[in-house]
Parts: sequence; C-alpha cells; structure tokens
Amino acid sequence: MEIALPLPNEDLHAQQDAQDLERLGYRQEFFRGFGGFSNFAISFTIISILTGAVTLFDYGLSMGGPLEMTLGWPLATAGTLLVALSMAELCSALPTSGGMYHWSAELGGPTWAWFTAWLNIVGLVACIAGIDYGCAQFLVPLAGLESKASTLLIVYGLLLLTQAAINHISTRWVAWLNDLSVTVHIAGVAVLIGALWIFAPKQPLRFLMRASSSSHIHGPYVWLFMLGLLQAQWTYTGFDASAHVAEETIDPRHRAPWGMVMSVIASGFFGYLLILSLTWAIPDIGRVLGATDPGGHSIPAVLAIVQMTLGSRAGVLVLGVTVFAMWFCGLAACTSVSRSFYAFARDNGMPFSKLWSRISARHKTPALAIWLSAALALAAMIYSGAYSVVTSISVVGLYLSYIIPVYLGWRKKHLWISKRGPWNLGDSSNTVNVLALIWTVGICVIMVMPPNARAGWGIASVMGALLLLHLMSGKHQIQKPQWKLEDEGSTPQ
Repeated sequence: MEIALPLPNEDLHAQQDAQDLERLGYRQEFFRGFGGFSNFAISFTIISILTGAVTLFDYGLSMGGPLEMTLGWPLATAGTLLVALSMAELCSALPTSGGMYHWSAELGGPTWAWFTAWLNIVGLVACIAGIDYGCAQFLVPLAGLESKASTLLIVYGLLLLTQAAINHISTRWVAWLNDLSVTVHIAGVAVLIGALWIFAPKQPLRFLMRASSSSHIHGPYVWLFMLGLLQAQWTYTGFDASAHVAEETIDPRHRAPWGMVMSVIASGFFGYLLILSLTWAIPDIGRVLGATDPGGHSIPAVLAIVQMTLGSRAGVLVLGVTVFAMWFCGLAACTSVSRSFYAFARDNGMPFSKLWSRISARHKTPALAIWLSAALALAAMIYSGAYSVVTSISVVGLYLSYIIPVYLGWRKKHLWISKRGPWNLGDSSNTVNVLALIWTVGICVIMVMPPNARAGWGIASVMGALLLLHLMSGKHQIQKPQWKLEDEGSTPQ
C-alpha cells in the first residue's frame, strides 16, 4: 500500500501557483526557483546602487554640486517609490511573466499592451548596455589595460557573453548569484562608508548644502539640478524584474509585490548613505571631476575621491567591488528582458514568436530569448556610442512602460477593484497612482532635455519605428490572461 506523504510547504505553494497560473490561461513551464528573498534580490541587484550611483556620480556632481547629492537622491527615491507601489498592486492581481505587458493587455487591450511590451524591451536592452559598458569602464583600468574604445567594446562583449551563458544554463544559479549580489552590495557599501567616515578627511557639514555647477550648460541652477536627477533616476530602473520572474517565484501574489517595493526602499537607504559619504569626503570638486589616469584618460569621480582620500590600494578595492556589483546587475537585467521577450512571444506579439518563446527542455530557461537580449544590448551600445544616451533612453523607455498600466489601472479602477490581489493599496490607491503619474511624466521630460537631447531624438525614433511597425503588421490579436473585466453595469461572469 502506497502512502501519500504531505508535500513540503514550498512544493505545495509551487503546485498551487501552477494551478493559479493555469486559471489565467498559461501552462507552468518555468521552474519556480525564486523564494521571497531571491525575488527581492533580482530587483535590488538591477537597481544596484554601486552601478548607477557610482558611474553617474560625475554627472550629478557636475550638474548640481553637493546639493544635488544631498537632496536629489531622496527626491528621486520618493518619486520612484510611488511608481513601485502602484505597479506592485497590479503585480499582485496578475503575477505573470511580462508584467506590465499583461497588465496593459487586461486594462487597455492589445494596442496598449503591444506598445508597453516594446517600450519595456527597449528600456531593458538599453539598461543592460549602460550597466555592462559602465562595468567595462571600471574593469579595464583594474586589469591594467588602456581605456581605448576598442578595448572597452571587447570587454563589454565578453561581459554580455558570460551573463547570457549563466542565464541560459540555470535559473537556480541566477537566483543564487542574485542572493550573493545583495551581500556584495551591502557589504561593499558598508566597508566603503566605514573607511570614508573613519580615515578620509572631510568637508564641513555645510559643504553638503552647497549649490554649485560645473556644467558647460548655461541655465538657472534649479534647471541644472533637475537635469542632475538622471544620476538617481537611472539607478532606480529595473525593479520590474520582480514582476518578470513572477512565474518563477513561489507565492508570487505576495512575494513579487514586496520584492519590488522593498528593493526601492533598501536601495534608497543604503544608496543615500553612500552618496552622502562620498560627497562629504570630496577634497576639491574641480580636481575630482578632472582626474585622469597615468595615460591621461579620465577616471570616474568616485574612484578619484577614494584615491585622493584613502590611497591607491583602496581605489583598487573599490574598483573590484564595483565591478562585481555591476556584473551581477547586468546578469539580473539579462534575466528580466529575456522574460519580457518570452512573455510577448508566447502571446504571438512579435516576429518569429515561436523561436523566442521556446523553453529549453534541459535547462527550463528561455534560451533563445536570452541570447537575443544579449545581442541587442551589444548592438545598442555600438550604435549609440554614448553612455548618457543609453542611460537616458533606458529611463524613458522603462518609465513609459511602467506608467502605461498604472494609468490604465487608475482610469478603470472602478472595474477591477474587486479583482485586486492580496497586496493592495486600499483607499490610498488613487492618490498614489496620480502622484506616480505626475512624477513619471516630469522625469521623462527632464531626461530628454539637453545635454541628453540625443536621447530625446533616440526615444522619438524608437516611438516612430514602433508606430510604423504596428501599422504595417496589422491588427494585433494578442492572447492575454483569462482575467476578464466586466463592462460597467454588466453581469459578472
């Protein structure tokens, strides 16, 4: 007689999650290898305070000086948190791969979904390009190589290759490495902050409130300060990864929303400590922004601060930790965009959908979608040739894809309020949604202003190309989850 043993709690959850997914019209194809911490870790890793805050420190400092660092970071954190809270509520209701794409499909129809998916893909591809090229900029001097364009591009390609290979081989490896990334980020930030506080000479506290600009752009300080928000706002991209891996997460209706929100909160706290500590230790703004290596090539301002205050050995240590953090960040971003490709292709929303929606029988990963993501990221950097351009396009593309479903959800709240998941904003939902909309529109406008006008033309070109493709490819009958919204006044099914 065979006795049926009770399933372990996680296995029972995974079985229930698979049944929940089937009710939405999809078959469980991924391995559910992400727990709550791993779901948080992938978004925290892509936000990566050691990537955005460090690589664009020069930009923020030159635009708005110390005051940019003191006030800009908390301002961007508050605005981003409004967006994350609004998205988390939708994620709890529809925890599927593709995230924003499916939310837009349900709340606005196939045309809204089609544009949301492509904007998210464009933003994520540009995000990978910015992350890994920034990583190459730090890794090349660490390896003792000359910072030539050709060398940077080769190293950049090798970084993409390693990240795509690991994503191809194992979801478990990706989850484990993301967990490790949290430790690297927090430990690295803690050690750097501690060293700066204990050993580095520091400016008077009033220095943190100095409003100055070293930018070649002429304009009122308030405008330059707003332009400098790119430093913080580009850091706060990619937290939608928690939604993208919902089909690989156990109990995603609770864990994916919390992963998204907590990644922003944790990044805001530790990032602010790091930014303030680095700013407090700046010996001289002009020297830091004009620092070069022995070959005469510019070096990142953060590296210059550490070398001038803590010595060259400390500078090497900072370089090493930052490179590791950036690599982890690129790895997680590759995971995120490949899931977006997979979800869109699974619903026949893009050319050659059968290829990109194919799951590896051996590894249970969307292998071809992963390699497509890496190839497009390589092409994006070669084509743009400018770091600030890809970062600005990343911010605008991603935030447009974030805010479209938030707008649709706010507009149709009366229709789907009864279908909200266990994680929701309650009576505060409409207020938070409206504030998130205002913040996103404002930040997207700022991100395409000079000196990032190329990014504005870039995103305009992307929108034009998408519109043309949409018109040429005919009516889009995109499959969507079987979560039907009733028309106002109709009888629920």
